[in-house]
Amino acid sequence: MPSIRPLYDEFGAEGYYQSHADSYENPHVDQIEKLLERNFHRFDCSGAVLDFSAGGGEVSAKLLQLGASNVVGCDPFTFGLYEKKIGSPCLRFSFKDVIRNGLPDTYTLIICSFAMHLCPPKDLFSLVWNLLQAAPELVVVTPHKRPELERFQGIEMAWSDVVENERGKKVRMKAYKTA
Repeated sequence: MPSIRPLYDEFGAEGYYQSHADSYENPHVDQIEKLLERNFHRFDCSGAVLDFSAGGGEVSAKLLQLGASNVVGCDPFTFGLYEKKIGSPCLRFSFKDVIRNGLPDTYTLIICSFAMHLCPPKDLFSLVWNLLQAAPELVVVTPHKRPELERFQGIEMAWSDVVENERGKKVRMKAYKTA
């Protein structure tokens, strides 16, 4: 599978998903699943869990397999793919929607996989703060060290974990809460 990042750079995330939303596959699904398996005991899945920027539902599918019973997907671009793969409705809130209006519901946990680093830096605090108003914990899975949300006043990292793929590329899982 070709790298997605150059396509984001060329077309922007929105442009990329306009033409690839129905065929998107996260190239790091093995590492994401490993992180979810290793850390599932840390997640509060007693209520609704939001899979924010859900893509094709890789996180939702794994959470359901591990025993979570109420996982809600949200993706403004790949909602059709999510609904086809997971078989349940997908919310369509974008970063901008959450920044402007927050989320209409509350969750016991929000997981954002492979998307938060795409948020413009000037909007990142507002996005994260509004997500943390809807859930006590936000888990970010990223192929980068960023975003480093613990740099924001009022937000602290609760825990983190990292795995590597066969080529040594690190995938990080970081959990945040309000300070």
